[in-house]
Amino acid sequence: MTLDTFVAGAREALKSHPGLEGRIMVCDLVREALKDADFVGTYINDKTPERQVLYEDPELGFTVLAHAYKDAKTSGPHDHGPSWAIYGQAKGETVMTDWECLARPTEATPGKARRIKDYAMKPGDAYLYEPGILHSPRRDGPTRLLRIEGLNMDRVKRLPYEPVDAAA
Repeated sequence: MTLDTFVAGAREALKSHPGLEGRIMVCDLVREALKDADFVGTYINDKTPERQVLYEDPELGFTVLAHAYKDAKTSGPHDHGPSWAIYGQAKGETVMTDWECLARPTEATPGKARRIKDYAMKPGDAYLYEPGILHSPRRDGPTRLLRIEGLNMDRVKRLPYEPVDAAA
């Protein structure tokens, strides 16, 4: 698989099946790409930065990204605003946490989120997060990911969430 064939498959899925069905098809395509050692070696390698845009679709807006983390890294609970996102694990392991939204953030106050569950993403795994779904990745060592955003999040302002324990 090449980036061009991946993008063509994603475009076809999203155009012919708008909505959740098309995004599930793209998630399946991410899993297929992650099985291709040449694809991973070409697009998500030692020279890949923490966030590299590989492709941004001028018509549909979806963005294909490669991520390579050399060290441990943790993110707090977040969503992708109005966008969906697919995380695909290429190398290493990511512990993903799903969160329940207790309160949405405002300009003045952070949102509140309660931990639901943790699960390990191993090479070949891909997960779709629909708009508004809270999640947070933790990487305890080097990892590489293929990620698809419904729109380029570099242009979207997101407000923070803070975790609260179940007793709060």
